[in-house]
Amino acid sequence: MGTLKRQLPDVAELISLVKFKVPSTDRRAARLAKAADLWDLRKIAQRRTPTAAFDYVDGAAGREITAKRAREVFDSVELLPRILHGTAHSDLSTSIAGAPSKLPFGIAPTGFTRFMHSEGEIGGSRAAQKAGIPFSLSTMGTRSIEEVAAAAPQGRKWFQLYLWKDREKSKALVERAAKAGFDTLLVTVDTPVAGQRHRDTRNGMKIPPELTLRTFIDASYRPEWWFNFLTTDSLKFASLSDTSADLPTIINSMFDSSLDFDDLKWIRELWKGKLFIKGVLTTEDAAKAKAAGADGLVVSNHGGRQLDRAPIAFEALREVRAEVGEEMEIILDSGIMSGADIVASLCAGADFVLIGRAYLYGLMAGGEQGVTRAIELLAKEVEVAMQLMGAASIGELNARMIRQPRR
Repeated sequence: MGTLKRQLPDVAELISLVKFKVPSTDRRAARLAKAADLWDLRKIAQRRTPTAAFDYVDGAAGREITAKRAREVFDSVELLPRILHGTAHSDLSTSIAGAPSKLPFGIAPTGFTRFMHSEGEIGGSRAAQKAGIPFSLSTMGTRSIEEVAAAAPQGRKWFQLYLWKDREKSKALVERAAKAGFDTLLVTVDTPVAGQRHRDTRNGMKIPPELTLRTFIDASYRPEWWFNFLTTDSLKFASLSDTSADLPTIINSMFDSSLDFDDLKWIRELWKGKLFIKGVLTTEDAAKAKAAGADGLVVSNHGGRQLDRAPIAFEALREVRAEVGEEMEIILDSGIMSGADIVASLCAGADFVLIGRAYLYGLMAGGEQGVTRAIELLAKEVEVAMQLMGAASIGELNARMIRQPRR
């Protein structure tokens, strides 16, 4: 301390460092701006969303072993940097299912979405349109095919189909999606029955939700969610029904454990656009889906929400790619929470990635603005990772650019 030469502060220099910001009147935007990554958005979502709704998104099946392992696997992947590679700019655009996407990821189909936030699929589809990425609407969505088409007329829209026992209802949904301009059909095949989600059981989560004393208390200190819930139209599977009164009947008749690959062939004949089979985890099923006429596969374990102890989608990806070859498009879904996860998936053989929970955390944190923030955070993480890895385009990402210790 005695060796320091001291002087009076330079007032002009000190003044130049003072940057007092005027408080924003848009509290939602200010709150979202503080989020540095998806985990920050998750924390905001948890504070602002009732426990039952948050856990419906955050939870998984059984002891949630599959969901935990998926996170461990992604965290174990090493991205290999390439120094002095002259990559001043990385192009994040790509193409999937016959059309362009400004980013290498899109929004996955999610059910009962307006239970998480009143803006639901409308907020998600508009954020996706603005970002230039696909938005997927679930059969169990809370806004209809036509409502989503009207909300994001310039956006790219995909429809996810659960095959009903009633084939005529399935056919009607497919025809409506085609008429409304949805260009790709995702047929989910990993739900012959619903998975056992213990968090939902412990929370007393039911569809439609029951307004018990516990529900009121839990929602009472989340006033925005509570106000939105009471002042907007009732929750319903909007493409299937105009009311929430018959939701239990719809759910009980939705899943069909008798589905087989002949049903896929029937859908292939019916649907003229791109057809992806969602829920593939083994080489055997990949080969059968390809033979049934699928244009692509979605390697997914449903976010760990169906069969606990199922294979991890990221680990299944390499074997599925080897089975179907390079010409068939593969989308990776399940467990994505960062741009690094997306880059690792693309390096491992995926052509594209879907985000489910990650999108819903943004939605719960701040509606459409929150989804936009989630997309922005992921896009920036992808861009920085690619620049540090020396990849100028999505097409340059390959298996030599990652390393993964065997579990």
